[in-house]
Amino acid sequence: MREKRKPWFIFFWISLFVIVFILFNSAHKQRNNETYLEYSQFKQYIKSGNISKVLVSSGVIKGQYRDNYGILRHFRTIPMNDPNLIKDMEDNKVLEFSSIEKNSWIGPILLNWGPIILLILFWLWMMKGMSGNGKHVLSFGKTRAKLVKNKTKKITFKDVAGCKEVKEELQEIVEFLKNSDKFQKLGGKIPKGVLLFGSPGTGKTLLAKAVAGEAGVPFFSSSGSEFVEMFVGVGASRIRDLFDRGRKFAPCLLFMDEIDAVGRHRFAGIGGGHDEREQTLNQLLVEMDGFNTKEGVILLAATNRPDVLDPALLRPGRFDRQIIVSNPDLIDREEILSVHSKDVKLNSDVSLKIIAKRTPGFVGADLANLINEAALLAARNGQNNVNMKNLEEAIDRILAGPQKKSRFISEKEKKIIAYHEAGHAIVAKLLPSTDPIHKVSIIPRGPALGYTLQLPENDKYLTSKSELLDILSVLLGGRISEELIFSEITTGSQNDILKATNIATKMVTEFGMSEKIGPIYLQQNPREDYFLGKDIVKGSKISSKTIEVIDEEIKNIIDTAKFKATNIIKQHINILNKIVDYLLERENLSGEDINKIVNGKELIPLSVST
Repeated sequence: MREKRKPWFIFFWISLFVIVFILFNSAHKQRNNETYLEYSQFKQYIKSGNISKVLVSSGVIKGQYRDNYGILRHFRTIPMNDPNLIKDMEDNKVLEFSSIEKNSWIGPILLNWGPIILLILFWLWMMKGMSGNGKHVLSFGKTRAKLVKNKTKKITFKDVAGCKEVKEELQEIVEFLKNSDKFQKLGGKIPKGVLLFGSPGTGKTLLAKAVAGEAGVPFFSSSGSEFVEMFVGVGASRIRDLFDRGRKFAPCLLFMDEIDAVGRHRFAGIGGGHDEREQTLNQLLVEMDGFNTKEGVILLAATNRPDVLDPALLRPGRFDRQIIVSNPDLIDREEILSVHSKDVKLNSDVSLKIIAKRTPGFVGADLANLINEAALLAARNGQNNVNMKNLEEAIDRILAGPQKKSRFISEKEKKIIAYHEAGHAIVAKLLPSTDPIHKVSIIPRGPALGYTLQLPENDKYLTSKSELLDILSVLLGGRISEELIFSEITTGSQNDILKATNIATKMVTEFGMSEKIGPIYLQQNPREDYFLGKDIVKGSKISSKTIEVIDEEIKNIIDTAKFKATNIIKQHINILNKIVDYLLERENLSGEDINKIVNGKELIPLSVST
């Protein structure tokens, strides 16, 4: 921790600057108040009797005179070889003249040396501020890793919800840090490095802190970006210092977050490969390779881009163990919600299990944000606790953005939006392979004028061809509904068309779901190749004839989905109109409401339901 400046020390430096500035300013001001006279003018003022005081020195003549308006002023002039000067002053009755200048010596010194003194003091002050902890300014080669001390609140695996398999893998690291002899007796070697990778927000940093908390060892936390600097060699020096500090505190844990900032594939730059980042990476490779397993120092790193890391960093002997921190499943989400809501006052109607079902794809950070958003909404409404409605609204805010009730929408556009969302809803409801409808709304949220929210009942890891085709039909249902009712289409389907095109393209070029193309991977990812430092310019591996077939297959898939959606809407046009009527009246419809409308039931009037 950096030592705080004492008050007297700060007061001393401020006072010194103020005094020097005042003295320098006064000396400079005194010189500016003097009028410079040519020597001939000076002699004329003597003869006219306007000179009252003269101080003669070897380099300058100063004194006082009266100008044409009778005002007494100070003057200075350059002396010349004039032997008659004294006689002229006596003849013209100059009252006071002398050859000794009575000015203080402080003024000339400050005038000439003041700027230099201020510059030196400022430089010393800057050097003192940059040194830090009494070290020299050149200590920027030292590591900036922070030693995390869990004296007040120790983070353990109990604080990490979910991630059962990951915690089991990391438990071995904890056991080694606690009792290394247990493994060494059998000749086993603990991994020198452990790499955690997964989507952002899955809890990689929290897991690293939990490992250190469980083992009760020092925990050095750093980021990959801290090792890459403008000066060549600084990053490598900081890597050396980090591992040296780790050996002094052994057994300990070194954690490097976002290691892809320093561990990217070498020779990935355009203008050559030998740069500061590569020197830092090379030093990291050397330090990890020179690790002695008996030292008890383990490097734990985290990244969400393992594909860009250098292969030499991932080989056995460096990062021996690579652990995937995947997105939480249904059970894990419920546990994470319980952890983040333990300090929040929840109403009795809140069911975290239902919330977990309605948040597929959410990671730990998203779920923490969900609980926080719900608490903020409850506080904004003046509630004493958080209810289910707050959590539902928080989910909608995260998925679609905040409501924009103040946005003015004409009745015509509102009706078009209602038919658009009703088209999505009726196709999604009547197709067998689509996810259940959770909510349909015509209230603007974020960039969307309305939305139809579908949520799966269970977590999915595979998607079949029939499911993808049904998804395409749902995406096109809004546009088809507009076209059938108004005999015209609008720009509201832009995002739907974009998503449908991307899905159809992947079906043909990546998933092998086209009969004409077959199981051939034809998608190119030039960004990845370029990013990994491979051939920047590549010739296309796809022939022009194959590209034509791809385009034809994409169009056929979209046309098939459009035909299916059109038939559904035409056959159930009465249900479509009913959904629109309720949307225009209520603005929001739940999945249960859509089920009732499709089954021919009437919804409870708003006045009764409220």
